[in-house]
Formats: sequence, C-alpha cells, structure tokens
Amino acid sequence: MSDLRFFQLNTWLNQVFGTQLQPFLISGDASFRRYFRVIHDGKSYIVMDSPPELIPVTPFIKLAKAYAECGVIVPQVIESNVENGFLLLSDLGDVQLLSRLNDGNVAAYYSLALALLDKIAAFKDNAEVGLALYDSGFVRRELDIFTDWLINHHLNLVIDTNTRKMLEQAFGLLVVNAQEQPKVGMHRDYHSRNLMLTADESGVEQLSVLDFQDAVVGPVTYDAVSLLRDCYIRWPDALVEGLMGEHYDNQQKSGLVDSSITLETYRRWFDLMGIQRHIKAAGIFARLNYRDGKPAYMADIPMTLAYIRDISVRYPQLDDFSAWVATTLIPAFEGKR
Repeated sequence: MSDLRFFQLNTWLNQVFGTQLQPFLISGDASFRRYFRVIHDGKSYIVMDSPPELIPVTPFIKLAKAYAECGVIVPQVIESNVENGFLLLSDLGDVQLLSRLNDGNVAAYYSLALALLDKIAAFKDNAEVGLALYDSGFVRRELDIFTDWLINHHLNLVIDTNTRKMLEQAFGLLVVNAQEQPKVGMHRDYHSRNLMLTADESGVEQLSVLDFQDAVVGPVTYDAVSLLRDCYIRWPDALVEGLMGEHYDNQQKSGLVDSSITLETYRRWFDLMGIQRHIKAAGIFARLNYRDGKPAYMADIPMTLAYIRDISVRYPQLDDFSAWVATTLIPAFEGKR
C-alpha cells in the first residue's frame, strides 16, 4: 500500500469516527485488496482498501446487501467511500473454518456449509446486482490462465501439435460440462478460508461468508466442489463422495436440479467441474507469484495438480490428458521447485 493511499484511508477514517485511529494490517487476499482492523470505543471494525481502478467496491456493496437479505451472514457495510475504494465493515472475527477442521468434525461443518450454499445458489440475480454469466467464454478465459502462467510462464513447456490438440479436446470437454449443468447463484470462491466461524449475540457459533464480490450465475456443482475439494486441504474420497451426495439431495429438494438428473450424472458434473477449477487455480497461483509478487501461493499448486491427476484418470475421455499431467506436467513442476 502506498504512503499516499494509507494517508487517504487514515484521513477518511478520522472523518468517519471524528477521532484519530490507528488501523493495522491484518491480511491481503489473492487480489489487490488489503484489510485493516481498527478499534473504536472498544468495538472492532474491518477496513477494506480496494484500489478503485483495479477492483471497484460497488459489486461488494450490492452483493453484501443481497446476500444478507437471503439470510447469509456477511460483513455489514457501515460506511463507504466508493470513489477511493474504502469500506468500513463489521468484524466477523479471525476464526477461519479451515483452522477448526479435523477428521472428527469436518462432516458436520461441511454439512452446515452446504446448507448455507443453498441460500447462495437460490440468489440468481436481481436488477440491482447484475451478476455476470459464467458462460463458455468465461470458462475458456480461466483455462487460458493455466496455459499462460503455469505451462508457458513458469514451466516454459514446449507444447507440440499433438499435445495442443489433446489439451484443446480436454478443455472442450470441461467447457461443455460446465454449460450443460443447471445455472444457480455461484459464489465462485467458496472454500474453508472464505468461511468464518462467528458467534452471534447469544454466543452461538455460525458460519459467515467472505470474498463474495466475484459472484456469478453458473454451474450448480461449482461451489460444492470448490468446498469439498478445497485447494488448501484434502479429505478422503469416501467423505467427499458422501457430502457430494448430500449436496445432490439438497439441490433436488430445493428444485434447483430436476428429479430426472441421476446421481451418476451429478457426480460426473461435480468431478469435471472440479478439474476445471483446479486447472484455473493452478494458473492463478502461478500468476499471483509472477505478476503480483505473492510467492506463497506456489506451495498450493501441488495439491491442485494432484486433484487434476487423480480425478481425470476416472474418465476415459481424459485418458491422454491424465497421462500428460502425471508424466509430464507434475514432474516438470517438481523439477522447478
């Protein structure tokens, strides 16, 4: 954060509270945003700094309101300075769901997260928010991040004509899979680091949601596989399978998935959607390192590549792709570490 930007933020906070405060940095995320905490009269607040020329705050403001109206616990926007990209938010605490998960409680916590996801899925848009559609072009652009930043920029892999055709065939299958699913409200980054455990006024712990400003309308399985095949932690296949089935049941009961859709079809949607998400994530982690100066995310790439290898091998249409990931991509990445 530049000295000028910090000065502007401080000046605005002093105007809001009528006194001099000392914001202290608590975190950044995988973007250009920064978050600070301030204390006033014994109460804690979060301040978002989001450079307006890079990430305007208006989508966050609109979605925070829409999600709250749907019963999703999100940070409340208390004050805003849209022109400069500053928001004063309620403080949902420091307890990420990831920090609490263990073998004994993960099923219960994830059931709560899947139930919460039903509310997000039901919000498909309104005239004020204007969610983008996660269409074929959107999916292609995400897959291109993988090609541009991991294959080309980081690994400098030579892609011959046959490999290029193989990748195009695999990516085409993933694009079709995304488009043939029912469309629902989609958080787009629903995982254990963006879910917080927050106590209500009576001290009861509840799940709350962060980082929702990039929400779109998209495939019904996207957020569920983002949660259950988390880029930052991996759970046994049997557990994931059971929770995926729970999500399938939830979506049928809510009417978001037609009763004619079998569990087998849903599993295929889920698996292929997860492959696409992990391909995108691997590319984004590389881009965060090279473009944004955030090298820590490189440590998360091996898990995404392992997911891609292990799930793609289940589908004959992806045999060549799975073999390439296992024998070329992963060894090339490990050789660069």
